[in-house]
Amino acid sequence: MSVPYALLALLSEGPKYGLQLQQEFEAGTGEVWPLNVGQVYKTLGRLERDGLAESDDAGQDGPQKRYRITADGRQALSAWLRTPPDLTSPPRDELVMKVLVAARVPGTDAHEVILAHRLYLLELMQQWTRLKEGEARDDLGLALVVDAELFRLDAVIRWLDAADVRLARAAAEPPKPGSAPVPAPQLRRLGVRR
Repeated sequence: MSVPYALLALLSEGPKYGLQLQQEFEAGTGEVWPLNVGQVYKTLGRLERDGLAESDDAGQDGPQKRYRITADGRQALSAWLRTPPDLTSPPRDELVMKVLVAARVPGTDAHEVILAHRLYLLELMQQWTRLKEGEARDDLGLALVVDAELFRLDAVIRWLDAADVRLARAAAEPPKPGSAPVPAPQLRRLGVRR
């Protein structure tokens, strides 16, 4: 989440103080993204410097200063909301790296590594599901966060299952003559570094 744009979104509802923005940010994200009030004021200072927000009193800092979004801020927020994030390269994912390394380390059972992570992810899904059935019922922000996390964890578990099957097949089949790993330049185009 981009904190500056989240603060602009809150300011689009009307003028607010920094502490109020911090509290509304945390409440609006289901309180799963804590935000330091110092970060709020630092971000507000940058938004003000860039002409995206303005305050009631330019000479006064701190909790008594009210901020509001500017016309340029509204345009920037609107553009940000409609601009898809850059997902062209796969993220650097520690779990993917662990599975790749487990497949190469002699004496390591990649299936056991995958199973350990799968079990952990299932436990996390159970925790998020309990949250969904409890606190998230009456909190739209939290419900959306919980749904996103459950879908993300489900996707990671499905990837682990697919990786497990792929590794088992690769271990059962001898390498084909003339087959070679994917060349480094092709991997780099996908954002993967060896």
